[in-house]
Amino acid sequence: MLEIGTKAPEFTLPDQNGEMKSLSDYRGKKVILYFYPKDMTSGCTKQACLFGELFPQFREKGAVILGVSKDSVASHKKFEEKYGLPFTLLSDTELEVIKAYDVWKEKKLYGKTSMGVVRSTYLIDENGMIAKAFDKVKAAENPSQMLEEL
Repeated sequence: MLEIGTKAPEFTLPDQNGEMKSLSDYRGKKVILYFYPKDMTSGCTKQACLFGELFPQFREKGAVILGVSKDSVASHKKFEEKYGLPFTLLSDTELEVIKAYDVWKEKKLYGKTSMGVVRSTYLIDENGMIAKAFDKVKAAENPSQMLEEL
């Protein structure tokens, strides 16, 4: 995980509509930047839907939500449409941002080791600094936890 109090790495990635979005686009707002393993999987769907349910409260607090995975723009679009997600999903197929934010790690599943995205969430303040960092978050608890952090 990146350290609290350090500048969040700048990035530009395509969203679910193929539009390029940069972290700097959100200066002046708090950013919930969450990294998740895969669209349409149970944990990731639960996390995304809960962020969606709480979206009005995040907006009230002046925060934007950006979800990042290595899935394609087309996959993100299907995910957004199927679950009516009201926030931005960013496609990082080259793993540049995933690695920059130190969430590409060795994972063990059923005794097998592989590399993958560790579900992690950063709170980035209005000046682009990392205010909070959480790794190995629980999908069902993370959205309400982040709302409390605001």
